[in-house]
Amino acid sequence: MNHQNVTDKIYDAVVVGGGPAGATAAEDLARLGRSVLLLDKAGRIKPCGGAIPPRLIREFGIPDYLLVARARSARMISPSERRVDMLIEGGFVGMVDREVFDEYLRDRAALAGAERRTGSFTAITRDRGGVATVHYKTGDDKTGDGSGTVRTRAVIGADGAISAVARQEVPGSDRMQCVFAYHEIVKSPRAGAADFDGSRCDVYYQGQLSPDFYAWIFPHGDTTSIGTGSAHKGFALRRSVGELRAATGLDGVETVRREGAPIPMKPLKRWDNGRDVVLAGDAAGVVAPASGEGIYYAMAGGRFAAEAVETFLSTGDARSLAGARKRFMKAHGRVFWILGMMQHFWYSSDKRRERFVGICRDPDVQKLTWDAYMNKELVRAKPAAHVRIFFKDLAHLLGVVRP
Repeated sequence: MNHQNVTDKIYDAVVVGGGPAGATAAEDLARLGRSVLLLDKAGRIKPCGGAIPPRLIREFGIPDYLLVARARSARMISPSERRVDMLIEGGFVGMVDREVFDEYLRDRAALAGAERRTGSFTAITRDRGGVATVHYKTGDDKTGDGSGTVRTRAVIGADGAISAVARQEVPGSDRMQCVFAYHEIVKSPRAGAADFDGSRCDVYYQGQLSPDFYAWIFPHGDTTSIGTGSAHKGFALRRSVGELRAATGLDGVETVRREGAPIPMKPLKRWDNGRDVVLAGDAAGVVAPASGEGIYYAMAGGRFAAEAVETFLSTGDARSLAGARKRFMKAHGRVFWILGMMQHFWYSSDKRRERFVGICRDPDVQKLTWDAYMNKELVRAKPAAHVRIFFKDLAHLLGVVRP
């Protein structure tokens, strides 16, 4: 077996996982002059709708050429097949191909000075002086034909929802709440065929397609993502996607690939081990409830993790690692709480899903929903609109108005 020996070099940080969270953390630390190793599996593509809001594009400097489509509306479909169009006035949501997008972020981290290495994390050990050694296997998951080690002062675990780093190092991470997502990437039909619109995202709130989440058809230019998700064990995700494709006339288009993976639905209560490890992205649980959106939150979490590690490296105070979660929850915790309540209530039955789609017809709801999504913060500038929405929601809940 080929084994790479431990060298005397000690990296400032090893980032495990090269998705949006890990790549962002690696780039930020490298730009601060830190020695960083980005360790990532080979051939990993996450099932994802691929939507990125304008704030992400601005905040993280994403070039236009990575946008394979621009969604200018979303269509909500209720259990009774009622359709509600939500237009984005004067803007768009960018759609990206995760295979290309993630590799761009990893390349950008390398250009900033991070060292890239291919491997799958296996364990962390520590010497008598407390310096961590990250162990990993090389080759693919089937052959596992070698192993390697690297020494480091800090570790950022950004290795997904079932994070091996988290399970070894962070108490409580084994209680992660997840939705299992599955999608099929297909060749996009021509415009107008099969009720398809390459500038519109379709979201299906129907219990037969998902008993506790939603199903989707998201355009990606030449390809389209058709998927669903559920936390219910035993729910037939593949059959659900097959039914959706048949119902929409997309069963005849070519299937490019199929993917499935767990997606976390609630941030972990703790993201660090109080010593030298902090989590980011799916490993920390930062996917928005109700919407399932995760790319922006992963990159924001990666940035907060990098800042926490930088403070730790500068001061030696391991308590600073907890700052990643504190800063994230201060910025986004309220939105996550509200979305979690929405999912728990509105997705619980087809009767409630019908009412939820009915509420989405309201212009005030549409305006504030898009403002919050595009800018990733609750809009406080229009209190009168919030009051109107509150009373409309109350009326729907009490059944005073027709959905």
